[in-house]
Amino acid sequence: MIVRVDAHQHLWTLARGDYGWLTPDLGPIHRDFLPQDLRPEMEAAGISCGILVQAAPTEAETEYLLGIAAAHDWVAGVVGWIDLSAPGAPDRIAALARRRKLVGLRPMLHDLPDPGWILRADVQPALRAMATYDFVLDAVILPHQIGAIAATSDAHPGLTIVIDHAAKPAIAAGDLAEWAGAIRGVATRRNVHVKLSGLLTEAPAGADAAALYPVFATLVEAFTPARMLWGSDWPVLTLAADYAQWAAITDELLAGLVEHDRRAILGGNAARLYGLSIAANSLSGRIET
Repeated sequence: MIVRVDAHQHLWTLARGDYGWLTPDLGPIHRDFLPQDLRPEMEAAGISCGILVQAAPTEAETEYLLGIAAAHDWVAGVVGWIDLSAPGAPDRIAALARRRKLVGLRPMLHDLPDPGWILRADVQPALRAMATYDFVLDAVILPHQIGAIAATSDAHPGLTIVIDHAAKPAIAAGDLAEWAGAIRGVATRRNVHVKLSGLLTEAPAGADAAALYPVFATLVEAFTPARMLWGSDWPVLTLAADYAQWAAITDELLAGLVEHDRRAILGGNAARLYGLSIAANSLSGRIET
């Protein structure tokens, strides 16, 4: 049995009012998405548990997600948000380290006007604190920001970094050469990992496993399966496909790998990197890496 962990999920309640990017023009996802919407999708696809990832740059949303996690055993972890540039950020990180199920932090780098924001001097104390308290840095970036993540890795070799959505390669445009070169470069840093997630929304409508295979093959070559994690990016995923479709495409992409590597990508790596405390009944008592 391969235990499956969804390392990238979102839930939101629009009335909370801090999702600046989530506007009516996004149509199908401009509505509430709650645990009762997500859990049946996971169960149908054979996903045991998941990690909720922030979708708003506020600590209030982090508390909202931690509240959901406390109420649902299948939420194994939360990647939250704080202002990493704030003078008190290291102390805040020290306090947050006591919060059960908070496993990482994610600045919304792809939305910031400065592509090198993560390298600013006022951010470095927070990154050092994250490494001290074993918080993962989730890096949601665009291809032109990959170099900044490489430099961050060099400056903080003890910090675990996970690049979300493979840095959003321009699959639909067919322009992968620059992305591939940069992703191979950052992958030489052993503390950098990558999520196999968010690809369908960067691809042409109706894309299948064959359309995604060049990106997948580059990731396997660069990171090896030992540093890849599977995630759905639900409900953003639903702009391109449903949960079951992405799970099926993933199975097709991974079909050529040995079982040990499939186990790692589909759950083992997420459990190890995020230090997940997962109920035995959620995982049938087994996590293998």
